[in-house]
Amino acid sequence: MDKPYTGGCACGAIRYSISGEPLFSNHCQCRDCQRESGSGHGSYLTFARAGVTVTGEAKQWDMVADSGNVKTRAFCSVCGLPVYMTFAAMPDIFTIRAASLDEPARYKPQVVTYAARGHGWDHLDPGLPKFETMPPA
Repeated sequence: MDKPYTGGCACGAIRYSISGEPLFSNHCQCRDCQRESGSGHGSYLTFARAGVTVTGEAKQWDMVADSGNVKTRAFCSVCGLPVYMTFAAMPDIFTIRAASLDEPARYKPQVVTYAARGHGWDHLDPGLPKFETMPPA
């Protein structure tokens, strides 16, 4: 069996373990991710929900994505670190923030999404494919 992806928030109140490999890994330059990260983008790994175990209780808040679908962002109520996201329209997936990994070097971005909203000062790997919004499914 492959080594699980593990991680959590900065204070340890929320922990996760995920079996399997990511379905998708991206840097997202949408305004929501910029605001949440306090940077020019957010970096994410998306997995099948079936392989995910979470301990600890996250605070959650919903927002409406450009698609019109609701995404729920989860963060630690103690240290404030954003940890994961779920999507009402795609209940079988679970997305974590790359920075929340115990071993962040395991993150290998595949693409840049919402590049149309990127800033010139946010220099990402120029070899990554860029999509103006989200790539087609």
